[in-house]
Amino acid sequence: MYERHRWSLNFLKVFDQSMVVLTFAVSTALIVRHEHTLSLAQFLSIRTKVSNFAIFALFLAICHFVLLLYGRYRTERRTFRNSGIVDAMFATTACTLSAVALGSLFSIQMITPRFLEIFWVLGALTLYLSRMVVRILVGCASMSAGNLHYILIVGTNPQAVAFARRIVTNRDRGHCLLGFVDDEWPGLAEFNRSGFRLVTSFAGLPEFLRRNVVDEAAIYLPRDLFFHRYSDLANLFEQHGIPIRFSTEIFRLKTARPRTEVFDGDHYIATYRGASEGVPQLIKRVLDIVVSGLFILFLIPVMACVAIAIKLTSRGPVFFLQERLGLNKRHFKIIKFRTMVQDAERLIDDLARHNEMGGPAFKMKNDPRVTTIGRFLRRTSLDELPQFFNVFKGDMSLVGPRPLPLRDYDGFSEDWQRRRFSVKPGITCLWQVNGRSGISFDQWMRLDLQYMDEWSLWLDLKILAKTLPAVIKGAGAV
Repeated sequence: MYERHRWSLNFLKVFDQSMVVLTFAVSTALIVRHEHTLSLAQFLSIRTKVSNFAIFALFLAICHFVLLLYGRYRTERRTFRNSGIVDAMFATTACTLSAVALGSLFSIQMITPRFLEIFWVLGALTLYLSRMVVRILVGCASMSAGNLHYILIVGTNPQAVAFARRIVTNRDRGHCLLGFVDDEWPGLAEFNRSGFRLVTSFAGLPEFLRRNVVDEAAIYLPRDLFFHRYSDLANLFEQHGIPIRFSTEIFRLKTARPRTEVFDGDHYIATYRGASEGVPQLIKRVLDIVVSGLFILFLIPVMACVAIAIKLTSRGPVFFLQERLGLNKRHFKIIKFRTMVQDAERLIDDLARHNEMGGPAFKMKNDPRVTTIGRFLRRTSLDELPQFFNVFKGDMSLVGPRPLPLRDYDGFSEDWQRRRFSVKPGITCLWQVNGRSGISFDQWMRLDLQYMDEWSLWLDLKILAKTLPAVIKGAGAV
């Protein structure tokens, strides 16, 4: 089944690229016909430079990258079923914007507003309708007798029955349920009411495999009760050359996902955090470097003025350096403009009873340690500007859970809250755009975990877009 799925994904990638080429060609033909004096035949006879082919190849590569980002080929997205018109519109919009960028960069006269309109409409419709056609064709091919994929389920617990129902529901994928394997146990009466068929016991399994077509076996046995049987089953299916799958429920994972890895010749099952690795994270890091670098370059005059104001209005250094916890609790020095009096850290214990945040984090609306210029810097978030150096260095990201001081971390009482440290901290996050200091510590932690569980590049862009209005309003700032 995995080889078939890999072939399907490769076919979809080639098919999508063909649709992009077709859409570009049709859009070009329409523009030439309606806006240019040349006929289409004359236009096609024009000699094309090698550089034009290189630019177009770059455009196709960008479009392929965009389709990857929008999850067109993700297994968990159920590509054939769930890629709707909205996804097609977003993906086409990103491809159109890339055409605008290339047109401006290389002075391509063909990239006109009219061309972009036609390309966008045709692209969205083509991506959506072509995916429907591919789904129908793949479904028909999968349902043919020679392509049916026969699956045998070992175990009759509720998780096994739920998997069987998914097989039956998705018949258009070419999966065929052979039945279940199990011995007598107290839950078998409930299984019999499900309507599914028990085809053999464990003792009769070897003979069943000898006499029937089995393409794959799915094992749904409680690991703690059937540990030794797992080994026997794996050896039996290996002898018959039948691939097996194990349910991730044996690990009882809620947010992490398992995958197989090879390390120095040995095979392991590792867990990862969804989109925490791979190309999307590489893009996130590139954006961090580019955006923070540009902000540092253009905000140098502003930061210089802030530094002078701090130096003239209070005694002490311009910058405030504090040790904070980063990715997987790595220590780093955060850089901020100083907004408090010297030695403010030593006074925090005396003010602990005035904490308005609750939990280990300390927030006080009228903190007496804050200087006059410091209140203005906090209200406008100008004190955060030096953190772009932390982002550029790699200790932080533009978007991510706020980095906490060591004192706050020591006050954590629940381990589920510490999962927020499994991603790189950021300058802004959901907490910043949902009330900032106006929400409780528990809500703050849950917003951080929500960000991690729902992370995407698109979510980062939305948070960045909402951060500026929140800063201007000064919502929740202290």
